[in-house]
Amino acid sequence: MGVWEERTARATDRYEDGWARLPEEPDERQRQLTRMGNAAWAAGLSLLMLGRSDEARIWLERSAARYRESWHDAPPGSWGRSIGAMKAMLIAGNEKGAARDARWALGAGAAESESPIGRYAALLAFLVLGQDEEALGASATLGGSNDFPRPVADALVALSSRDGGGYHTAVGALLADFESRDAFLEDIPVADTVLVLQQLAEPRGLATTLASDVLPDRA
Repeated sequence: MGVWEERTARATDRYEDGWARLPEEPDERQRQLTRMGNAAWAAGLSLLMLGRSDEARIWLERSAARYRESWHDAPPGSWGRSIGAMKAMLIAGNEKGAARDARWALGAGAAESESPIGRYAALLAFLVLGQDEEALGASATLGGSNDFPRPVADALVALSSRDGGGYHTAVGALLADFESRDAFLEDIPVADTVLVLQQLAEPRGLATTLASDVLPDRA
């Protein structure tokens, strides 16, 4: 069994184990659902790296569903759930699902959030919905934050303003950052944010050709 097959197996096993032991108590349940969302995310990315895109899509959509389920009982400001759902749907190529989760994030007040992670959720949502003017306004405040990765902020500003040169520079810098990392979410060495940005760049005519060990061949 190859490395990515092993990662897929571990992730799916964690997901199934979480499902079998899903608690009833609300706080413990939302935590378990989030862990299951992370495991499904890991499975989806691993399958994507194996070139098994149809199976990857199923697991990524499953990940988004668990993040959505976890939101109701999550602490206030848990914007990572909506971000995770939007990112999963974008990578899965599910435009309707991504739009639904974008409306969820905005309806929950992401655009009014004072935290960088909340503003990131709002910015992603605006871009998913094609509201680039609103996205540009949100990206300006995000770009000035010291608590947010500069290459991501730069890429989002470029997408919002349809700046092809700026986007290519920023996404290249972000990919280089991923390539230099030692730690990844769920120990899955994939440049997931680059994949998300490329999905957002495609309908704007800004997507660029990228190749890396931390990207699937199709990227």
